[in-house]
Amino acid sequence: MNNRLPYILIGLALVLMAVYSSVFIVNQRQQAIVVRFGQIKDVKTEPGLYFKLPFAFMDADRVQYVEKQALRFDLDNIRVQVSGGKFYEVDAFVVYRIDDARRFRETVSGDRESAESRLRTRLDASLRRVYGLRGFESALSEERASMMREVRADLKGDAESLGLNIEDVRIRRTDLTQEVSQQTFERMKAERLAEAELIRARGNEKGQTRRAVADRQVVEFVAEAQRDSEILRGQGEADRTAVFADAFARDPKFFEFYRSMAAYGSAIASPDTTLVLSPDSEFFRYFNNSDGAVAPATTQPATGN
Repeated sequence: MNNRLPYILIGLALVLMAVYSSVFIVNQRQQAIVVRFGQIKDVKTEPGLYFKLPFAFMDADRVQYVEKQALRFDLDNIRVQVSGGKFYEVDAFVVYRIDDARRFRETVSGDRESAESRLRTRLDASLRRVYGLRGFESALSEERASMMREVRADLKGDAESLGLNIEDVRIRRTDLTQEVSQQTFERMKAERLAEAELIRARGNEKGQTRRAVADRQVVEFVAEAQRDSEILRGQGEADRTAVFADAFARDPKFFEFYRSMAAYGSAIASPDTTLVLSPDSEFFRYFNNSDGAVAPATTQPATGN
């Protein structure tokens, strides 16, 4: 019994090795391709525990795993020319999924790098074609979405031949090249300066128009005010004359006395006023007599010889 124990252990180990090598597990993020003697025997797309022929080192059943979830690759710094002759620098990316693992194995031996290299070449050509058919502003407008759908359609045939499905194509960056960017900046600067000059000219024109209207209104207001003041002054003079006339009619002597007093006040209001008049002048008649009567001339007595 003791002599057979090593053989039993060796046999048990071989059985365990055979069982272990004949079992493989597929998780939810994977697909498994079972290859037997270089030919695809089966493809497992659902997660679970599966069996195969043991001893893969004898080129029996070998399992190759490929991704089941969405994958992505990027294409950076692509210089594309638009229809007007100007250039953009474009960064894009593609989201894809391995839908047909069997075809993916048959075409590129299940190698993602080989498949992405083929798609990257096709994406580069498609981006150049799509951008080349459009003008300078299209890539920066709402037309960009339709451009991406067109690129996706271009990639679809090549992707299907590799067992892939293109789920999305997006542009991450679209920038002007340095020389085009400087030209665009200068053009936009000139346009803004011209627009500013136009706005300034329109503002000056409106300002001059409003100033002219204001000046005309000032002249009209002043003329109306002067007219009204002259009318009021005339009416005041008329009322004054009427008052004087009424006062004169009621008491001529008092009126003459009032006028004389006003004349005295006006004549001697300033201390520098000098009057050279005869004392018998009509101007001083109220100085000697409150009635204003002129005093009779004094006669000198005759002297005899």
